[in-house]
Amino acid sequence: MNEILLVEDNPDDVELTLRAFRKSKIANEIIVARDGVQALDYLFATGEHAGRDIAPLPQLVLLDLKLPRIDGLQV
Repeated sequence: MNEILLVEDNPDDVELTLRAFRKSKIANEIIVARDGVQALDYLFATGEHAGRDIAPLPQLVLLDLKLPRIDGLQV
């Protein structure tokens, strides 16, 4: 099943989003990135995600616009 990439630095918003997915019975694996750098590392299989199979890409990306390090607009 395809993954969902959630890019969010606020832990309360992460928990709220995960709870909404569970309540809606969305069974996709959810990958959480805490900033823009982690999101790009995941998408391009670099940094802490080096060696990850780059395909398939996430089915959905939920992206906060105000992120530390690299903001959502730059991602």
